[in-house]
Amino acid sequence: MKVGALSASGVHAAMSSRGIAIAAPPIIVRLRSPLRFLADQIRALYGDYDVVDPEAFADVDVRMCVVGGVRRWRRPKVQFVVDGVAPFDPFPLENAMPMFEWGLNWAFSQRANQNLLLHASVVERDGRAILFPAWPGSGKSTLAGSLVCRGWRLLSDEFGIVPLGGASVIPFVRPIALKNESIAVMRAFAPDAYIGPIFPATRKGDVAHLRPTSLSTARSRESAPVHAVVFPNFQRDEPVSVQRLEPAKTFLKLAGNAFNYEVVGERGFSAVASIVRQSSSHIIHYGDLDGAHAALEEILRATPDK
Repeated sequence: MKVGALSASGVHAAMSSRGIAIAAPPIIVRLRSPLRFLADQIRALYGDYDVVDPEAFADVDVRMCVVGGVRRWRRPKVQFVVDGVAPFDPFPLENAMPMFEWGLNWAFSQRANQNLLLHASVVERDGRAILFPAWPGSGKSTLAGSLVCRGWRLLSDEFGIVPLGGASVIPFVRPIALKNESIAVMRAFAPDAYIGPIFPATRKGDVAHLRPTSLSTARSRESAPVHAVVFPNFQRDEPVSVQRLEPAKTFLKLAGNAFNYEVVGERGFSAVASIVRQSSSHIIHYGDLDGAHAALEEILRATPDK
């Protein structure tokens, strides 16, 4: 059964009792919370995901609890609790959804050291994955989201999950977090895409979530080999240009962009080296999404230099 097959009251009832367990490969996450508005947002953003038995083993067990002490009813907050531990300070109650997403990212990053975890968006088409490593202000999520809205498959917005010893990416399909100006850009670019409510003035600015396409969730267990590593660099009103990047510089940038490169040691070195050997690497400067798409089409069709 899909999350979206449940009624809004059904999702809320599940979350309020034993929890709703959602398969988001490669993990199962169980979520418990009394918050009806959070249940509505989960149903909207995770509607295409499978519901599993709430009593089954969950890789991550999350509670979103209302807190606030003596001022609870004046300024209620929400606490992210994972496996009985509260790793963060509470957020304003209305920001429960972004806190759930960020908290789940954190929990995954702490527990998946059987893989190299690159901080990157990943999309795929024609069996070829492109990594967009995260540079501050680079627009990786906007660029990845725009491609997904044009038929590419989303593997992840946050993690390039590379098995140690390999050079393919394991999907972790989740809603894409759009921030600040990118929200309006994506609404104009893909008016038929579902973008959830805007959460203003969070710790990362204004945030809204783009729901993954049905194609992406349906193929959420299919890995893809890395064909190219593309470092996006958004510059408003600038023409598109593509710059090749030397393998040695690519290696250093990828290794420095990993969440757990030091933790996994030599196997992480080998995984990054495998990616660099089999893929091409580029910096793409762009000021509009259509121009970036055209450049990426050329990169997708090209055979990487060996």
